[in-house]
Amino acid sequence: MKAALSPADVEYTVSFNVSPAERVRAFTSIGEMNVAELSRAPRAKDDASVGTVVERFMRRVEATPPGDCPLSTQLSLLQAGIAQTCGKCVPCRDGLPQLARLLESVLACEAEEGVLERMRQLAAMIQATSDCAIGYEAANAFLDGMDAFAAEYESHVHEGRCQAGVGQTLPCETLCPAHVNVPAYIALVAEGRCADAVNMVRKDNPFPTACAFVCEHPCEERCRRILIDAPVNIRGIKKYAVDHAPADHIPSLPRSVDTARTVAVVGGGPSGLTCAYFLARMGHRVTVFEAREQLGGMMRYGIPAYRFPRERLDQDIRGLLEAGTITVRCGEEIDAARMRDIAGFYHAVYVAIGAQGGKTLRMEGADAKGVMSAVEMLGRIGDGDYPDFTGKRVVVVGGGNVAMDCARTSVRAGAAEVTVVYRRRKEDMTALPTEVEAAIAEGVEMTVLMAPDSIEVDEEGNCTALVVQPQMIGPVKRGRPAPVAARKPKERIKADVVLIAVGQDVLSAPFEAFGMQTTWGCFNADEMLRAEGMEGVFVGGDCQTGPSTVINAIAAGKVAARNIDEYLGYHHTLDCDIDIPVPVANDRTPTGRVEVEERPARERKLDYRAVEGGMSKEEMLQECRRCLRCDHFGCGVLDEGRVQHD
Repeated sequence: MKAALSPADVEYTVSFNVSPAERVRAFTSIGEMNVAELSRAPRAKDDASVGTVVERFMRRVEATPPGDCPLSTQLSLLQAGIAQTCGKCVPCRDGLPQLARLLESVLACEAEEGVLERMRQLAAMIQATSDCAIGYEAANAFLDGMDAFAAEYESHVHEGRCQAGVGQTLPCETLCPAHVNVPAYIALVAEGRCADAVNMVRKDNPFPTACAFVCEHPCEERCRRILIDAPVNIRGIKKYAVDHAPADHIPSLPRSVDTARTVAVVGGGPSGLTCAYFLARMGHRVTVFEAREQLGGMMRYGIPAYRFPRERLDQDIRGLLEAGTITVRCGEEIDAARMRDIAGFYHAVYVAIGAQGGKTLRMEGADAKGVMSAVEMLGRIGDGDYPDFTGKRVVVVGGGNVAMDCARTSVRAGAAEVTVVYRRRKEDMTALPTEVEAAIAEGVEMTVLMAPDSIEVDEEGNCTALVVQPQMIGPVKRGRPAPVAARKPKERIKADVVLIAVGQDVLSAPFEAFGMQTTWGCFNADEMLRAEGMEGVFVGGDCQTGPSTVINAIAAGKVAARNIDEYLGYHHTLDCDIDIPVPVANDRTPTGRVEVEERPARERKLDYRAVEGGMSKEEMLQECRRCLRCDHFGCGVLDEGRVQHD
């Protein structure tokens, strides 16, 4: 046996030779042992190129068309898992392909009886015995899909077909809650026919200007242009149209003859006014009851003017009120007795009172001076009562769009410091990412993973600080990671003003006294928006769904109008008599998306003027050319390939 080597007995010889290919040679001699040369090049030579393929694959997933059979989507996900298996463990290597073959038979409506139970057992085995996430997570996703799409599986196996309603539809038009004909108005804008484009929007949505400024643009989420580069900036194109053809400067769309039927709309926000607009176009006589002094609802009393200037909102409202016989009665609070009178006098009633009450937090000091509801503050601003926070330290509690609106408003109100406190992470905020980034650019500090604990109060009853409990992110609950209290000491954030922006409430008490049913504070209604147990009463918008978006409220008003028309014994159709441009061969050249520019943060934070600019003509034309006209070149030409209501 050889004696052990000491450090002195070992010679170290290392030489480095970096070639143009950046290869490194290292030689170490220990006795008779040699270490082979090393290379910095990837072992799999195509790894770098695969990254590009994966990016394109991700774009294809992002652009998944609405209406696709969910089993087809599940099969695609399963096949991705099969492609990723390393082959080490049998459940993943052999089990996933078996599962895919069974799913293919179900998708083709050729599966035998009992196949669903076999698939479930096989997936459960793969989930329990696979060594790594490639196998067990593929099986886990499959099992979740079997539960989520159980009716679709049963339909394929026992009925030999997809469920009713399954089938690709135009992405932008389908995902717009109001189902606006997006390709048509983009083509009209491209031809310079902005007035026609605005009326094309108003065929389905009487608030083209509001949606040009504040819509969250769900129409862009699965835009087929994503397959090439990025979604078309649909909202930006709409803004170009309303900037060049104000809604109150163009003729109204045609309306039907007078029916002498009367409808009361309780609530003058986006949902109520939308319902009034369509009913008036159908020839019905509408009276709008609004508790506040001006129309607009949360568009006026919840969205700051720098995001949506009041004069632009008024353009939409003036244009809307010209649609037909609409009488407006502002400043009228509706109690139970008044509601009974209204229901007895009018042929039908639509309740759309929104969610205009601000939620509070139950904690010590919540009633101190300087603590206020964010919703109430924004409501006062809607009537021109702007706060003066000059030199004050403002803390906003919450992570939604209302919290960002309050924070950015506080900056403009002269606050010395503005801090947003949120109990989750920044990426978990429900506010639009663009709103969060805009607030940060204007000097708002985001303090995350901090839960409000109490408010410190001085001897005169004024708040002096918000005490917070540090959090750490925990397991996923209801789709996102939930925070849990961290073992850290509480912290103190100095504050002269604390704005609570943690949600909104429906002021439902008078309507409940009238007899309307609620669940968790929201009115009960069926899918046709008929109020539970109330003949001739319909309800929709935020007061029925809970706080949502402007476009969702508009969609509810449109549905309610159609169903009220049917309830009254009619079946009106509403056309816009606009010729849609003939599609031209689409431009498939990858091109950057044009974004609507904002004024510099250092300027815009000093006033309440609109922060957004608009596209130039050249930018508009380039963006319009990016539209692939799926209404003609895609599924839009197929039967049931569109989601439209005449």
